[in-house]
Amino acid sequence: MNRCYFCGTELDVGRIVGRGEICPRCHRDIRCCCNCVFHDPPASNQCREPQSETVSDRAASNFCDYFRFVDTAGEGRGNDAAQKAREEWERLFRK
Repeated sequence: MNRCYFCGTELDVGRIVGRGEICPRCHRDIRCCCNCVFHDPPASNQCREPQSETVSDRAASNFCDYFRFVDTAGEGRGNDAAQKAREEWERLFRK
């Protein structure tokens, strides 16, 4: 089941997700690092795919050739309080 990372809406997407596709509910980009199976914030470059290029905005659409939509269940992963706290901490101390 494919769900939007940001709002948890179930998405009916095919095998290939186009760069311009957006969530019908929250209007965020679907083809972004946050919706990818390889996205892993603690990993190097926040990606488990070692050959991926650096992406500056992981919540925005990009041209990554390794994108594979993560199979999720339940609410959107972006609603997790712990995940939001980690992202806030990273944003504060990244610069």
